[in-house]
Amino acid sequence: MNTDRSGIILGLDCRGHWLPLGQRTLIMGILNLTPDSFSDGGRFNYLEAALNRARQLEEDGADLLDVGAESTRPGFRPVSPEEEWERLKLILPRLLQELSIPISVDTYKASVASRALDLGVQMINDIWGLQGDPKMAGVIKEHEVPVVVMHNRQKAEYRDFMAEVLQDLSQSILIADRAGIDSRKIILDPGIGFAKNLEQNLEVMQRLAEIRSLGKPLLLATSRKSMIGQVLDVPVDQRLEGTVATVVLGIAAGVDMIRVHDVRGVRPAVKMADAIVRFQPPATIEPGTLG
Repeated sequence: MNTDRSGIILGLDCRGHWLPLGQRTLIMGILNLTPDSFSDGGRFNYLEAALNRARQLEEDGADLLDVGAESTRPGFRPVSPEEEWERLKLILPRLLQELSIPISVDTYKASVASRALDLGVQMINDIWGLQGDPKMAGVIKEHEVPVVVMHNRQKAEYRDFMAEVLQDLSQSILIADRAGIDSRKIILDPGIGFAKNLEQNLEVMQRLAEIRSLGKPLLLATSRKSMIGQVLDVPVDQRLEGTVATVVLGIAAGVDMIRVHDVRGVRPAVKMADAIVRFQPPATIEPGTLG
């Protein structure tokens, strides 16, 4: 169990929703409202389908829900803040009303984040790690919510790959610090599949402990990604087993949260991995000490 020096359990305060860290791995379910997502584009981009999917993810055991309204797959078409908000504005109030788990919005645009947070959304997931929109850090500070800062770059060009990943994430932490964001509300995402080739993605998986050394909770988002497809040579809809493998390895490396499409399919593996990784053996008693 993660505690501070006073013994207080660490966790994320999501506007009254408390997500403990260290007791078990948290599961973030994915709800895509986009017509062109790499995995499930067009399946949930109308109201009732989106609501039904969200309810199912909660029932399957998601601890929180990440809602995205712009595809970020390779070669994606950027959408305007207005178009992104049009996809979000009807579903978010219903999700906040009907679900008992916190809602995160996956956006790198400060204006979209601000509108979502004004409605009551409890977290922002920024794929540009506060470096895409200079106003984003201020929005997070104003609303006092947790934020996921992901590693990303315009191009997959590095001289010293892992050192630069750590440097970029440290820059995101610095931006948050300068904006006055509570340091306990920052979650790091190494950005699997973003500005990285296959070998670099695998190297990040091997070296997650180094990202943990930055002292922040770690989110791992590998679900159905191209790394799995390339290694296993399978299409998007056949990547559950590969996703499970990355999740289990991530938990063993100290990941605090995973972001997945298939909560029901992944949850048993998470529970089993947690039982092993987070197991606390009973205290042993030396012979002859009981008097």
